[in-house]
Amino acid sequence: MDTQVITKLKILKPANEVFEAIVDPEKMANYWFSSGTARVEQGKKIIWRYDEYNAEVVINVLEVEKNRKIVFSWGKEGQETVVTIELKDLDHTSTIIEVNESGLKEDDPEIVSKMIGQKEGWVYMLTCLKGYLENGINILRASLIH
Repeated sequence: MDTQVITKLKILKPANEVFEAIVDPEKMANYWFSSGTARVEQGKKIIWRYDEYNAEVVINVLEVEKNRKIVFSWGKEGQETVVTIELKDLDHTSTIIEVNESGLKEDDPEIVSKMIGQKEGWVYMLTCLKGYLENGINILRASLIH
């Protein structure tokens, strides 16, 4: 069973703007997590916090290729997954962003609900990112109800 969760979206902004919205914690706070302890850079361990949900997650940044790729691991010990975010610049006017989350355990009895939850989360995050970058909308974040 392939347990990868892949989500793609086109954003009508150049890759450098999309990249900065992801790696800069002040920009990220407009559409995703409410804060981050540092800019996303290779080799860093960063805490992303959701004040509204009283939650936080530690990410370990594995790879960063400016304006092209961000790879990090996150999750509870023994249940970590790897997230790869790739940006494909289209004529410096728009970007295809692809998020691939891998490492979900095939033998987990909750695998289907976890995969659906992760897919839902990535679609929501990318939609909020698109609204923020294309239209300046910064009131969508933390509105997903479970």
